[in-house]
Amino acid sequence: MFDWMFWTTPVAVFFICIVLMLVGMTVWEFKSPTVMRRGWLPIATTRGDRLFIGLLSAAYVNLIFIGLAGKFQEWMSLEAEPSIWISFVLSMFVLALVMRKG
Repeated sequence: MFDWMFWTTPVAVFFICIVLMLVGMTVWEFKSPTVMRRGWLPIATTRGDRLFIGLLSAAYVNLIFIGLAGKFQEWMSLEAEPSIWISFVLSMFVLALVMRKG
């Protein structure tokens, strides 16, 4: 069924994290219903809104990193492209920032 997809460890970890976040958010919503609040995002958001915006932001961080990995290798005179784990950590930081302060 998933033969078309290239499964690597970072891809599997990324999808597992998304599933765990969705399960955690569902449990959290049942325990403590969300309220609208306004952070530095230009709109009032709920936890679910911030999760969605954070996941989109994390995806863009990963795509930008993948797109620029060859340039990073060239600019920094590296022997190989930088590890995809760097973009994973950066994207999780962006997600946490949007969830906390957004």
